[in-house]
Amino acid sequence: MSIVYFTRDISAKGLIKIYQKVNQDIQGKVAIKLHTGEPHGPNILPREMVKEFYETVPNATIVETNVYYDSPRQTTEGHREVLKTNGWTFCPVDIMDEEGTVMLPIKGGKHFKEMSMGSHILNYDSMIVLTHFKGHTMGGFGGSIKNIAIGCADGKIGKKMIHTYPGQDQWSVSKGPFMEHMVESAKATVDHFAPHITFINVLRRMSVDCDCAGISAAEPTARDIGILASTDILAVDQASIDMVYQLPPEELHDLKERIESREGLHQLEYGAEIGIGSREYQLVDLDS
Repeated sequence: MSIVYFTRDISAKGLIKIYQKVNQDIQGKVAIKLHTGEPHGPNILPREMVKEFYETVPNATIVETNVYYDSPRQTTEGHREVLKTNGWTFCPVDIMDEEGTVMLPIKGGKHFKEMSMGSHILNYDSMIVLTHFKGHTMGGFGGSIKNIAIGCADGKIGKKMIHTYPGQDQWSVSKGPFMEHMVESAKATVDHFAPHITFINVLRRMSVDCDCAGISAAEPTARDIGILASTDILAVDQASIDMVYQLPPEELHDLKERIESREGLHQLEYGAEIGIGSREYQLVDLDS
């Protein structure tokens, strides 16, 4: 059974404390995979919190890839301008597909045998998946699986593979099949780094919309919950969903509708099916 750690302390101190429980295999050059957001996005992780955390991780770089949808972040040049706008200026940010792509194998996938990633992913020995957990327009919810599934796939080839059936329009894949595409893409990154990869979900400002929605994201109706961390990607996303689903009905309603209308929970079912991790976990409360 996987261990998932939990703290209610959504601050740099809480983030650093929980990371120290799951960092045993982080070594060498470290990629911190973060969703840096659209311009002025109100829900992205606080820069100061991430900066303080980053300063405690030796040899680390924040990593991103260009996006598939219409945005200044479709190009590396535009992406770098948005990084400045959003305050990600305290450290290097590596746009991993700036210099091309690489195919990583997917073990046990039924849709893909490999996934196209930003080529710079090969420059790192370890990865910290630092995720703002929230709803997602297509995925239902965006946890650690979504963060690396979409976020490590390059902006032109990999993201198109995830969102599109061959020969069909730009957004032809949805619901169950889309969840499976995401899980398989995430598995490519997990298998590439394992065991040198760890996962942190910050359950804060959980809009029904992803940080890719920018200033148009819906205002959250759920309270902030805390930070969860594990060396098991499936366990940390399952624990996050379990905590969200314990919210009072009036706070849960919008997120639950978004998650279930998109069949988002299928991420967890399919993740277990192809062995990306375990849905069974033991929760360790660091505050008690």
